[in-house]
Amino acid sequence: MLMLCLTFSCLSSLSVAQEIYRWTDAQGRVHFGQRPQAADAERVDVRPQVMERDAATREREARSERFFRARQEEQQQQREEQAERQRQRLHACQQMRRELVRISQPGLFFRTDQQGERQFYSDAQMAKARQQLQARVAEQCGD
Repeated sequence: MLMLCLTFSCLSSLSVAQEIYRWTDAQGRVHFGQRPQAADAERVDVRPQVMERDAATREREARSERFFRARQEEQQQQREEQAERQRQRLHACQQMRRELVRISQPGLFFRTDQQGERQFYSDAQMAKARQQLQARVAEQCGD
C-alpha cells in the first residue's frame, strides 16, 4: 500500500513538474512549448486552474443527475413491463396452441349449461371453433 502511494505521488509530481517555455520569433509571434526553441525563451510557471462551481451550477448538475437517473429508472421499468407482456403473450399462445390440438382430435365436446346439463357441440360448431382459434393463434402468435 505504501509503495502504491509513493508511486502515485511520484507520477503526479511528474505531471506538475513539466516545464513550459515562452518565446517570441522573428515575426513577433509568441510561442509556447516544452522545449525552448530560442535563446531568449523564458520559463513559464503553469498552475492548474481550479474551477469553483457556484450554487446555481451545482444545482443544475444535481437536477441533471436526478433527471438522468429518473429517465434510467423509467426505461428499466418499461423494459421490465415489456418483458412481462411478452411472457404473458407467450403463455397465452402456448395455451391456445394446446387447446387447438385438443379440439382438433376426434371426440365429443360439450359444455355444461346453467341447469347443469351437457350441451354437445355439432361437427359444424367444432369446425367453426377450430377456425376461430386458428385465426386467433395466427393473429396473436404470428403463426
